[in-house]
Amino acid sequence: MTAIDGKVAIVTGAASGIGLATAEAYAKKGAKVVIADFNAEAGQKETDKLKQTGADVLFIEFNAADEDSIKNLIDQTISHYGQVDILVNNAGIGNEMGPTDELSYEDYRKVIAVNQDGMFLASKYAIKNMLKSGSGVIINTSSILGFVAQPGAFAYNASKGAVNTLTKSLAVEYADKGIRVNAINPGFVESGMMNKEALGDFYDSLVAKHPIGRLGKADEIAHAIVFLTENDFVTGETLVIDGGYLAQ
Repeated sequence: MTAIDGKVAIVTGAASGIGLATAEAYAKKGAKVVIADFNAEAGQKETDKLKQTGADVLFIEFNAADEDSIKNLIDQTISHYGQVDILVNNAGIGNEMGPTDELSYEDYRKVIAVNQDGMFLASKYAIKNMLKSGSGVIINTSSILGFVAQPGAFAYNASKGAVNTLTKSLAVEYADKGIRVNAINPGFVESGMMNKEALGDFYDSLVAKHPIGRLGKADEIAHAIVFLTENDFVTGETLVIDGGYLAQ
């Protein structure tokens, strides 16, 4: 089993939600955590909170759609901590719901740039360092919408389907190099923008799609990420954590 204590873990999109819950879970297990996020104010605030618990945490401002920013994230992490042991590619965006025949190429590319290209580039630069140390763990945040379609979410569906396949590709390519690559596929998760107050009746329709009778919680998804980090015999997995959504 891979011990998280003392490992250097980068979590992107970690200023809130699943990313923040993952950063907190890693910190509790003794990891040195890099919180990377586009939102510098929120990212630094959460970093300062974690530091108050005694955790070894660093914030790096990060744009998942920009190669230079991604390379800088890896370079700064190595400069500060000396290595990268764990990369959680969690940063992502959705597309505005609407008919695909009205989706502009610009809006489509924006989603692909963050959700798909960003994961490729972060993985590429992290793997370069992991190959030197002879081990590493990469976990990609995908979605149940990487397996099933939702009308009006073409770009998001396409990007998350790609994440599941690129995860398997990297896993097979680097398994004999000591690098494991897995993905999580959450169902709908409670957040600041996804709750009863924000969504009204639509929230109830989302809950109804989950046989377990509720939406997921960020720390439940983080728990799955910790499992995939620790279990040495799991690679190429696209783990679904969805309250039974896809079982129907």
